[in-house]
Amino acid sequence: MKSNRLSTSLSRALAGGMTLSLGLAAQAQSGQSDAADGTPSEQRKSLEAIVVQGDIVYRDRTPDVAPTLSYDLEYFQRFEPLTVGDMLKRVPSVAFVSDVLEYDGARLRGLDPGYTQILINGKKLPGAGNDRSFFVDRIPAELVERIEIVRSPSANRSGDAMAGALNIVLRDAYAFDGQYLRAGALHFDDGDTKGSYGGVASGDVGGGRVLAGFNVQGRHNPKIKRSDRFEEPGGDFVDAENQTDTRDGTDYSLNLSYRNEVGPGELSLSGLYVRTDRTETENSLEYNDPVDTSTNHLLSINDQVVEIDQDNYSLSAAYDFEMLGGSSEIDLGFSRFDDARFDTEEETGFDDDDSPPSFDEREGARILTDQDDRETSISIDHKHPFADGGELEFGIDSARKDRDTVLRVSEVDTDEEGAPLPPYSDFDRASSRIEERRLDPYLMYSARQDRLSWELGLRYERTDVDVDADGEEGSNEYDALLPSAHLKWDLTDVDRLHLSLGRTVRRPNFDQLLPLLLEGEFGDNDFVGNPLLDPELAWGIDLGFERRLGKQGIVGFNVFYRDVSDLIEIVNTGMPSAEAVDDHEDDVDDFIDENPGATPSTPGYPQFDPDSFVYTAANVGNGYVYGFEFDASTPLSALGLPDTGVFVNYSWLDSEVDDALGARRFNDQARYVANIGFIHDFTEVEAAFGISYRRQGDAFARLLAEEVSTRYGADLEVFVEKRFGKRMALRLTGSNLLNASKDEVFNKFDTLGDQIDRDFDEYELETEEAGPVFQLIARYAFD
Repeated sequence: MKSNRLSTSLSRALAGGMTLSLGLAAQAQSGQSDAADGTPSEQRKSLEAIVVQGDIVYRDRTPDVAPTLSYDLEYFQRFEPLTVGDMLKRVPSVAFVSDVLEYDGARLRGLDPGYTQILINGKKLPGAGNDRSFFVDRIPAELVERIEIVRSPSANRSGDAMAGALNIVLRDAYAFDGQYLRAGALHFDDGDTKGSYGGVASGDVGGGRVLAGFNVQGRHNPKIKRSDRFEEPGGDFVDAENQTDTRDGTDYSLNLSYRNEVGPGELSLSGLYVRTDRTETENSLEYNDPVDTSTNHLLSINDQVVEIDQDNYSLSAAYDFEMLGGSSEIDLGFSRFDDARFDTEEETGFDDDDSPPSFDEREGARILTDQDDRETSISIDHKHPFADGGELEFGIDSARKDRDTVLRVSEVDTDEEGAPLPPYSDFDRASSRIEERRLDPYLMYSARQDRLSWELGLRYERTDVDVDADGEEGSNEYDALLPSAHLKWDLTDVDRLHLSLGRTVRRPNFDQLLPLLLEGEFGDNDFVGNPLLDPELAWGIDLGFERRLGKQGIVGFNVFYRDVSDLIEIVNTGMPSAEAVDDHEDDVDDFIDENPGATPSTPGYPQFDPDSFVYTAANVGNGYVYGFEFDASTPLSALGLPDTGVFVNYSWLDSEVDDALGARRFNDQARYVANIGFIHDFTEVEAAFGISYRRQGDAFARLLAEEVSTRYGADLEVFVEKRFGKRMALRLTGSNLLNASKDEVFNKFDTLGDQIDRDFDEYELETEEAGPVFQLIARYAFD
């Protein structure tokens, strides 16, 4: 198989890296969300108004003391986003390093998804990725009321938010009233068409309020890839690979929210189910000529099909009641994520020593992965107001996470040309288990005086971790004290200043903890996890300024800085790698064959001087992250165009960390993220159109024995809308109209010494491209 792809995928699967999940805990809204206390009927948002938008919606200014940007669903909806990922690509500082048209692992401020905290209704969202992140493109946009970017931590939220937090506020039964249906289709440049339909209803039921929704979304992403490989930059050509890569499937979701007064308080119940059926198909042809793709130059034929079935369940219950002169809340949550993968890869290889290349062998591998991830949580908090307007909040959050992974692998081959592969009947089995328990008490005080508002908080987080990988066990426990402080100063009625200080934490990736020896993980080097890893810690500061522009517009500036300590980096254990041991044994065997009876004291006997080693993860580094963020959204009323709205945001992102080769940025951090667009309403004919343009800066990652530079093309989207009265809207959207590409440069080495000396194992240029997508959606609201 190509480039040790099989062994790499095996190791990552067992460690949890193949898990891409949701795991929603749709709990009651936090005290920071406006609709949490129950919205009076006259203030509820009509679903009819959401379906037929008569006005352009802009970014909101929130009353929160912590610096927060808020974007309602209506801000995004005219471009008909399918998922939360499609929504997040339009907001400041959110980058993605994914395949073209895949907006999955959100990277706030360009940092790895594990540095970004994902919240649902202000509550921590359990993720099942090996970095505790999850793919936001699994959450349908139809479930969302608004998205908030929380730039700095508060004590009543989990502290694992170095880059900030993305709070996804789901539609709430008390905040919406009415019903609507949506239906449509998406057409792709390979001729395929997928359906999309759903509906939401909310109203009074049994003395309380109920909101229910469903969504069925067809998914399809056909891409074309080309790879050219050379011995080194400017060196001799090695081979070329042409590949088609198609992601095809369907996402299904059901959600339910119920709220009612029970006894002295209010009961909130919610449930969510999301199912993903997905097939990923890759077909590759490899040639020894950069241009000629005839069979006379064919080196290999590779076909891979991955069938993915994922089920996400979540239930939550919250009870809010008055007690001891204040209000108390108890939250219970349970989520479960089941992921089953059926991965088959088969390759036919041809011998390049012959001209034309002759049949060499055919081999195949089947990997069956089953992962069960469960998380149970309970939170208790109490808020006590004071006569001077201040409020004291204290509470405790407890969570338990259990992840079980079972991996079965079968490999077969044949050297008989034209013969089918033997059946996949003999499977090797591996398993791992991770248990994580957390207990996090906190205390927070907030107050307001005239134009000043402030918040002071302290959070203590204690974590116990136990891991088991095929009988290799490890455990660790650690704690962190996380203070936070926020100041909001309303300089005038339109000007506002934010200042925030806080300490945050990032826990180790699960694959960094598992005590598994992974051979050839980094070139010729092996890797073994370290169960004794501690979390990374960071002190951070944010300073921001906002100005209200007229009645609807807003412009904001923000600078941020993070000082990261105990950074987790890859370090050399000093132990030789399996490759180095095998090479030495081969040298000894050859020497003895040439010198029968030789011993280690025989002159010329091979000495063991390994150049590749076993590496592990350790808390040895420090780093800095900093940047500047700008955003503006406003109608052009000052220019006599009140029915035209513009949207602009730009984030300049930078960082520094030292590794064995010197200074670099945090891996895969984009240099910038920029969005610009406008919407114009033709009010007299009840129509509108808009354009959105997005560009993301280059990214670079340097790992042991590999370096990757990534560049993305621009993304252009256009929509046209026609409204029919107050109940129906029809929208045609075109996305990826510039045929965006992802271009990558790979520098590959065998050892760290080779990497330092720039002695290349391989130099690869890869480009991936996808075509435009057209979407036609109709929405209809009814009583």
